[in-house]
Amino acid sequence: MKTLIVEDSATLCAIYSHYLDGSGLDVTAVETLAAAREMVVELSPQLILLDIELPDGNGLDLMDDLSRIAPRPAVVVMTGHGADYAEQAIENGADDFLNKPFDAARLRVTLLNAADKLALSQQVESLSAKRERLGPLQGQSPAMQTVFETVESLAGTLATAFVMGESGTGKELAARAIHQLSARAPGPFVVVDCAALSADQLERALFGDGQGNGLVAEAAAGSLFLDEVCSLSFEAQSTLLRLIQHGTYRPVGAAQEIAADVRIIASTNRDPLFEMREGRLREDLYYRLNVVRLDIPPLRERRDDIPLLFKHFSLVASGQYGREVAPLPSERMQSLMLHNWPGNVRELRNLAERYVLLGEACNFDFDTVAAESPSTAQLSLPQRVEN
Repeated sequence: MKTLIVEDSATLCAIYSHYLDGSGLDVTAVETLAAAREMVVELSPQLILLDIELPDGNGLDLMDDLSRIAPRPAVVVMTGHGADYAEQAIENGADDFLNKPFDAARLRVTLLNAADKLALSQQVESLSAKRERLGPLQGQSPAMQTVFETVESLAGTLATAFVMGESGTGKELAARAIHQLSARAPGPFVVVDCAALSADQLERALFGDGQGNGLVAEAAAGSLFLDEVCSLSFEAQSTLLRLIQHGTYRPVGAAQEIAADVRIIASTNRDPLFEMREGRLREDLYYRLNVVRLDIPPLRERRDDIPLLFKHFSLVASGQYGREVAPLPSERMQSLMLHNWPGNVRELRNLAERYVLLGEACNFDFDTVAAESPSTAQLSLPQRVEN
């Protein structure tokens, strides 16, 4: 870790540098505020040991400069004037302080603690940034941590991804996360609803008529998400197979083929191996799609995520409808934890939204809820409030 010592005494600079030999810190020392400002720009130090009293100014003036740097280096301030100066330094953004005089052990421990704190902070920021790019895909359970790891692995390749899971588990969210974390993130993410398309409709939807109006052309430099691909007819599967196998397509009525610049991500709520053995999914298409498999667990297998997800959906609905939301009583949360969730995350989101709208009057009778089809049940909701 690049470390800058700012101390007006050349002798003390040498002593402190010697104290830090073998610490793993790459030390540079300067004796003035002006030199420190130059070295901050030139060296980009991650850790600064800063004296307050310098021949050309107050060391705390450097803190203002550092506040405009991202990422800001960790700063340990040195002072020989007691707690008042130390408190002022902390208020100005210093991470720690040392009262002069101090020995080698005290210096090493203080600086290495600041270095560890900085490294941890940077790791948290990195994870937070990555988490934001995962979008609304939520979860803390071990099962979802495995999903996140697989999403990150898939994002680093151009391999065809096959997302599998029951209806309502969040397959499209996972597909979008793969796209958002990949080098193709600046490009479009285009969804193809395979369940709604016949063979002729699929060919026209994907390839267009030569005027650049097909979904493959629309997804150029991005990702093409084939939602519920096992719903396609056998004939439609042949059309899709040619696109995946050769990376080219021919618009309807066109004489020449065009190269397809898309990354394929497919999903299914069925068991594709069973579908293939039953003769409903082409074997060659199965192997083309099933390059890297991502399994999204049903909610009943990640119950630890239920409180987090309910809170998240409640806060979102609270903002959408302009309603205050009371914390869910513990006995009601317990009923959520015991429910089997046939509609998965989609069912939980609907219940959280209903709770925001109805409060304590919200029906938590899961026998009644389960009698409705999770894929078709709709809540009768009032008009959303526009903020």
